[in-house]
Amino acid sequence: MPRQRTIEDLSVEELRRLLVEKQKAERQARIEHFRQTGRLVAAASAPAETTARTQKSTAPGEAGDQLRTPDSRRRKRSPQFEKVLLIAEIAAVLGLVFVLLSGFNILRNLNRETASLLTQPTLTPTPLIMALVLPSGHTPPNSPGGVQPNEAEIPEHLRPLVQSLANLPVPTPGPEQAVRVQISALNVDAPVVQGDGWEQLKKGVGQHAGTPNPGKDGNIVLSAHNDVFGEIFRDLDRLKAGDAVTLFTNQRAFTYIVQETHIVEPTQVEWLAPTQDSMVTLISCYPYLVSNQRIVVRAVLQK
Repeated sequence: MPRQRTIEDLSVEELRRLLVEKQKAERQARIEHFRQTGRLVAAASAPAETTARTQKSTAPGEAGDQLRTPDSRRRKRSPQFEKVLLIAEIAAVLGLVFVLLSGFNILRNLNRETASLLTQPTLTPTPLIMALVLPSGHTPPNSPGGVQPNEAEIPEHLRPLVQSLANLPVPTPGPEQAVRVQISALNVDAPVVQGDGWEQLKKGVGQHAGTPNPGKDGNIVLSAHNDVFGEIFRDLDRLKAGDAVTLFTNQRAFTYIVQETHIVEPTQVEWLAPTQDSMVTLISCYPYLVSNQRIVVRAVLQK
């Protein structure tokens, strides 16, 4: 009698076959159970219909139609569609970069404009209207036309400007302005008026408009005629260094000491320019009864 084989004696293939047979037996038992309970018809019809549809769908001549569905066609076009999407994404990114750069440029321009509005402009000083010739110019009394303002000293195209300046209002006298000048070496004692135009010099010694008051820092310019209207400054050429020129205000007197004397041309208006030191500049026509030049005497405040 042959020996009964155990599980250990079986090969792998035999074990697999036994396992499959056992599973088939169990499945058959379940199917029989379902048939007895009446549930096999619904369960069995579905596989049959599915098998029929599968067979029908795989019938000859129709397999290609089933493969060429819209989804299949879309899948076939997907590489091109991906390229379009990629191009669209790149265009969107480039558009975003362009918008950002444009916004940055606009913001920078706005900041620049705002900064320019906030920055205070550099103030350009308005040039002062300076005299074209030194004051007290006139024709000599023995000239054919008599005594009158000497317009020949002024360039013809600038004469209207000089005439307009002559009509400027004279400043109102104040308590610190000069009211009198004394030059002991020349026996001069004369009133000082504001302005050195033709009409002002008829009344005495004229103070050039815009020059400081006595005792203040700067250049006080006083002028008078030497051969008409009292000949107040006729002997300015006799002054020498060390002589005193005294200016009076309504409050006190200031003494200036003569430093230098110059004979200059009427157009040398730099003698009217402001100075840092406190000084007085005396101006008159020169020489006597000719009046084609000017005599300039400068004196410095005695402290």
